[in-house]
Amino acid sequence: MTSERQRLIIGEAVEVELPVARLATRATAVAIDAFLQIVLLIGLNIVLAEAAARANVAVQATLGILTLVFVFVVWPVAFETFTRGRSPGKFALGLRVVRDDGGPIRFRHALTRGLIGVAVEWPGLLLAPLTWIFGSACILFTARAKRLGDLAAGTIVLVERLPDLSRTPIVMPPELARWARDLDLTGVDDALAMTLRQFLTRAQGMRAEARVSLGRRLADEIYQSTTPPPPPGTPAWAYLTAVLAERRRREAERLAARRAVVALGLPDHRSSVSPQ
Repeated sequence: MTSERQRLIIGEAVEVELPVARLATRATAVAIDAFLQIVLLIGLNIVLAEAAARANVAVQATLGILTLVFVFVVWPVAFETFTRGRSPGKFALGLRVVRDDGGPIRFRHALTRGLIGVAVEWPGLLLAPLTWIFGSACILFTARAKRLGDLAAGTIVLVERLPDLSRTPIVMPPELARWARDLDLTGVDDALAMTLRQFLTRAQGMRAEARVSLGRRLADEIYQSTTPPPPPGTPAWAYLTAVLAERRRREAERLAARRAVVALGLPDHRSSVSPQ
């Protein structure tokens, strides 16, 4: 089964696509949440045990109901509301609940999901396995891997924590290596270089139209900030990659020279000038 993806808007109005969380990942997150809820339930029962022992049967029953409501309704609903769609289990696995349109969930979405969980999914897990199996089947066979709570609330769960590409090596296109040696990079400051790096590392997750549009805008900005211009016919992605790779190469050379100076015990005259 191919993985569904959801488009979201990030900084600079760039659309990225995040994969929908599937059954195995969600089940692991649920197991983490369930474990913490059971620990919390046991802890509250221990704390309230002395008070309950001195109370009559009605008060004991009330405390028991309030404890269950707090652990299985108030706690998860409050957690998802204030963290904009993350529970401890989802946080651990890099998941987030969002609306069907990709926006952040609100209290009513979290409440609907929580109530469906308590009314259908938790009893199914503990008492009626067929109900739980039906809920799992919803995740397997709905287009966006929705459980019953998602269907009722109009939400989906996305894999928000993708592999960190920020340290992905930026490899110089061989055909541009010689040209890049003569580049004047004084106009490429740290902020512009950071924007360029973020674009190159996120490009594969962008929609094709957004990737091409932002690539052209960045290429125009870099073109105005550097000399000489790239060889005729150079693709925008190759041009941008070459600029960033050359800037990193020069930074690495300066760092190596600086370390050598320190190792020899000579004065370290650090320059604050941007890479040239």
